[in-house]
Amino acid sequence: MLTQSQLKLILEQTQEVAKEVGAFIRKERVHFDVSHIEHKGFNDLVSYVDKEAERLIVEKLSKILPEAGFITEEGTSEAKGEKYHWVIDPLDGTTNFIHGIPVFAVSIGLMEDDNVILGVVYEINRHECFYAVKGGGAYCNDTRIHVSEALNLSASLISTGFPYYNFELIDRYLNSMKSLMQKTHGLRRMGSAAVDLCYVAAGRTEGFFEYNLNSYDVAAGTIIVQEAGGKVTDFQGGTDFIFGRKIVASNGKIHQEFSDVLREFWG
Repeated sequence: MLTQSQLKLILEQTQEVAKEVGAFIRKERVHFDVSHIEHKGFNDLVSYVDKEAERLIVEKLSKILPEAGFITEEGTSEAKGEKYHWVIDPLDGTTNFIHGIPVFAVSIGLMEDDNVILGVVYEINRHECFYAVKGGGAYCNDTRIHVSEALNLSASLISTGFPYYNFELIDRYLNSMKSLMQKTHGLRRMGSAAVDLCYVAAGRTEGFFEYNLNSYDVAAGTIIVQEAGGKVTDFQGGTDFIFGRKIVASNGKIHQEFSDVLREFWG
C-alpha cells in the first residue's frame, strides 16, 4: 500500500505530466485541421491529438508507478495491474477541442483496487490544475478548494451532459432537465465531465449529473469532489459511479433533494 508521502510525490509528478501533455494539446489546437477527425462511432469523435496525448501520458506514468495497469480511452495500453491502475482520459471534451470551444481537459485518476486514491484534472485553456489525494483535501493551482454552501436546489446552479448517441433515454433527460430548470438557478452544459466535476468541487456549481459516462470520464473528478467536501453517488444513491455509467455529484447539502428529482425520472 502506498504511503501518504509516496502518494504526495506521485501526485506532484502526475500534475507535471498533465501540464506537459496539456501544453502539447494547446499547441496542436492552434493549427488543428478538422480533416484529421476520425469517427469511433456516431458522433464519437477522436483525433491524432487524443491518441498522441494518451501515448505520452502512458509513457510518462509507466515510469512513475511501473507496477500500475491502465484503463485508457483510446486503448493505448491494456496493461493490467494487480492492485493499482491509472484511469486516463487524455482529452476530455474532444468535441469542444475540435470545434475550438475552450473547455477541455486532461484527466488522470489512480485507483487502488476499487477505490480512487488520486485525481488530477488539468483544464488546458484556463491553466487550472485541480488535484486531490485521498485524505489530503482538494486544490486548484495550490489553493485549497471547497464545495459551495448552498442549502437547496433553489440556490443552485447545475451542470449536466447531453447524449450524443444512444438516444433511447433522451426523454428522461429532457424531463429531468425541464424539472431542474424550474427548481434551480439554471443548467449548464460544459462538454467535459471532468471539468463539470471540478467546478462542483470548486463551488462554481452545486451539482452535476450525467448518464452513460465511462470510468475515465469521472475517476479523477470524483475524488476531487469528495476531498472538497462534496458527495458522489450513482442515481440510486449507491457507490457504483465509476463503472456504473450513472453519476450524481453535489456539494452534499443539496444531494438528497437533487437525487429525488432525478429518481422521479430515472427510477
